[in-house]
Amino acid sequence: MTNDHPEPQPSPTGGRQRNSLPEGYRQGIITAITVFLGFSLAFFKFWTFEAPGEWTGRSVAATITIAVAVGLQIVALFRSLRLEDDSEAEYRKTVRWFVASAVVLLVGLLITVAVFSA
Repeated sequence: MTNDHPEPQPSPTGGRQRNSLPEGYRQGIITAITVFLGFSLAFFKFWTFEAPGEWTGRSVAATITIAVAVGLQIVALFRSLRLEDDSEAEYRKTVRWFVASAVVLLVGLLITVAVFSA
């Protein structure tokens, strides 16, 4: 009989125990982050170099927002590649970084929609 939830592993620092992630979780989050990062960078390139029109305050705000989202995605990717991210607590923090980057990206995309529709 297989156990889907591994037993807590002793922490190298002593006191607290940590649970390892089920197999495939880290690969999934890494894939999701890289897909978002690829889209974000491609859109950022389009928005900053190829989109027609003049720069306005709103277009600069969209650019900054998308750049912040890319930064958050890079932090999430860095976190997901660390050995420590195999612990459930660290993985949860990484997921929060990734969700925050997705929300910031969505805000940036909504601003770009507003700029294009004006």
